[in-house]
Formats: sequence, structure tokens, C-alpha cells
Amino acid sequence: MSDRHPLFMPVIFVGGLIFGVGLAVSRMARPEVVLDFLQFEDFGLLLVMGGAAVTTGIVFGLLEWRGSRAPLTGQDYARRLKSFDRNVLAGGVIFGAGWGIAGICPGAAYASLGIGNLPILWALAGMFLGAYVQGYWRESIRGDAGATAAGVADD
Repeated sequence: MSDRHPLFMPVIFVGGLIFGVGLAVSRMARPEVVLDFLQFEDFGLLLVMGGAAVTTGIVFGLLEWRGSRAPLTGQDYARRLKSFDRNVLAGGVIFGAGWGIAGICPGAAYASLGIGNLPILWALAGMFLGAYVQGYWRESIRGDAGATAAGVADD
């Protein structure tokens, strides 16, 4: 992390603040808006997500085409492909279920808290607990695999 630009963290903070204010102003940090979208009653969220995806795709495509580097990290703009496996599928199912139950996605949950939605603390606690359990589970699998590999190597 020491090779990052000194302004990396402040820029991340300001970007998150702008994102949160945008979510609050556009009313996308309200669970009822998200639930109306998931029940096919209001497609405003689809327009916001679609607009963000199209804009990001165009900007990153142009930056990759130009061979540009990220100004704060110095890394190349390049696609990072991830294989579609059972972990991705399980994570997507859990994410979607949580999104539908809480009526909010993780990024918007913080913005929702910022606009005074205190019951969202339950959803945030669930997100942190889920992340902790997933990390613990993944480490235990790595530990078991490492112990098994070491045991086989000793034989």
C-alpha cells in the first residue's frame, strides 16, 4: 500500500461522499425505492444503474484503448476477468436475497444511514456478519487444504 499516491485515501473518501450524496439526492438510498424496483413497480433505479454502467463502460473502454494508467495507483486500465464458479453463484444468490430482504444494497446502505434511516443498522450488521463468516469459512478451507497438502507431502 506504500506505493500508492498520498492522495489515494482522501480521493476515495471524497468519491464515496459524492456517491452517497448522489444516492441520497436521487432517493436511491431509500429501501422503499429499491423494493418498488424489485417488484417491477418503479424503474428509476434501473435508469440510474444503467446510466452508471454505460458511463463507466465508455470511460474505462476509452482509458484502456488509450493505454492510460490510473492516476493514483499507476496501474493499467485493463479488464480483470473472474471465472464463473459456484462461489460467484452462491455469492450472487446471497447478495440478491439480502438486497430483497433489506431493500438496500451495501453501497446505498451507508447513504441510507446518512439520511437518518437507523433501522438499516440491522442490514449493515448482517452484511458485516456475513462478510466475517465468509472470510472465516474461506480461511478454514484454505487451512484444511494447506494441512492436507502438507500431510501428503510428508508421506
